[in-house]
Amino acid sequence: MKKSLTIALLIVLISCTGESDEMANSSWEDVQTSGEGVVTLYYVPSDGFSYYTGNDRLTGVTIEIFRDFIDYVNVEHDVDVTIHYKPVEQFSNFYQTVKNSIGGVFGVANVTITEERKNELMFSPSYMTNIATLITNSETQKLASIEEISTVFRSLDALAFKGTLHEERLIRIKESYLPDIEIHYAESNNEIIDRVSVSNSYFAYIDIYNYWRALDDGAPLQRHAPGDISSEEFGIIMPLNSDWTVLMENFFDAGDGYRNSDRYRSIFVEHLGNELTEILLGYNSRM
Repeated sequence: MKKSLTIALLIVLISCTGESDEMANSSWEDVQTSGEGVVTLYYVPSDGFSYYTGNDRLTGVTIEIFRDFIDYVNVEHDVDVTIHYKPVEQFSNFYQTVKNSIGGVFGVANVTITEERKNELMFSPSYMTNIATLITNSETQKLASIEEISTVFRSLDALAFKGTLHEERLIRIKESYLPDIEIHYAESNNEIIDRVSVSNSYFAYIDIYNYWRALDDGAPLQRHAPGDISSEEFGIIMPLNSDWTVLMENFFDAGDGYRNSDRYRSIFVEHLGNELTEILLGYNSRM
């Protein structure tokens, strides 16, 4: 009897407070009907892309791009959609949460668009082209070719961020060149940078913007250009059942294209700085 009463009270509390995630995830159909709604944005905290300022304001490249999208929807369709923000520390948990959600749920964590992932998620058009770069401590000999990994990296182990394409790349290197090494795991990109910086024991993949920012902060890292992969496109993710995808496409296509706008570039400059913006957006690259 007490157990049943407790469950009933919990249900009433959730209904009154609106804390249920599903209640906050308005479909586009619901928004069109009522003229308003709430969507949930899951994000993995990341310097420059989704972070809190000293004034405790959530901002960053991906956060501001998503806010621009919601502003576009509100103005173009005369509705009132608000955003419910939810951080998720681990990428694998973030990915599965969005994948298993329903309604107006979105995710930003610089997720690479792949054909395999398209079977599990809906993607927005690409909001950024990425370069995945292979790094070690600066004491490691620089690779002249990818084939040299089998000798130059033979005393190192791989360090991966679980559930990412970077992990898959390291697994392929292990299978092709270094079958005897171990793959160790870190909880974040910052942890990977810290561990590679303090010890000549690991090699890892990180995104080029993380490498560049680490160099600017004085981290003793070595980039191995033969291992670079420069064909990745990042997208905002949604569950397969989402009815928001057409709106996403319209947002990116509006005018001369969102990625061609001054606003788009200004977001990168504000949060990543001029030099890194030039690299990521393809202007006067010094790579």
